[in-house]
Amino acid sequence: MFKKRIVFVIFGLLLILGCSSGTQEIKADEEVMMMKLTSPAFAENDKIPSQYTCDGDNANPALQVEDVPTEAKSLVLIMDDPDIPDEVKQSRGIQVFDHWLMFNIPPGTKEITPAAGTAGKNSAGNSAYTGPCPPTQYEPKEHRYFFKLYALDAELSLDEGATKAEVEKAMEGHIIAQAQLVGRYQRKEVTQ
Repeated sequence: MFKKRIVFVIFGLLLILGCSSGTQEIKADEEVMMMKLTSPAFAENDKIPSQYTCDGDNANPALQVEDVPTEAKSLVLIMDDPDIPDEVKQSRGIQVFDHWLMFNIPPGTKEITPAAGTAGKNSAGNSAYTGPCPPTQYEPKEHRYFFKLYALDAELSLDEGATKAEVEKAMEGHIIAQAQLVGRYQRKEVTQ
């Protein structure tokens, strides 16, 4: 009877621990610590101001980083939009639109700027920030933009202009912490 109780207690603890951990887009070898990624421009799941989009200056919002593990050797930032229309997915052969990709950002970085690390190539073919710009010729709707930050235990041996697929492959087995910030944006109908 005592052994059964211990088994139930252990099973219950494992169930609680399993339910409390979030899913990860990129799998790490071990449990990943959490960092903090915020922006003074918008709060979590809030609207991204138009100045950071194609309807404004198309400048990247300031991103602030906290709680980077001391053993981190570099940071990676990926900003993407999973809400692109099916027409865009089919025409470009993509599932998400990559807006901003930076890697080999020094781990002591407190605010991410375009000069903070090595620029990767986004879905527009640019090695720079491309702000939210949901197409209005399809069904105009609000899109979500995921700013994902990863702390790695290594620097990536990649050149400027590397794609997200190349960066994600190089990151495998090196993620020690991560953070995410989600912003939203919807364009007004553009008349021609």
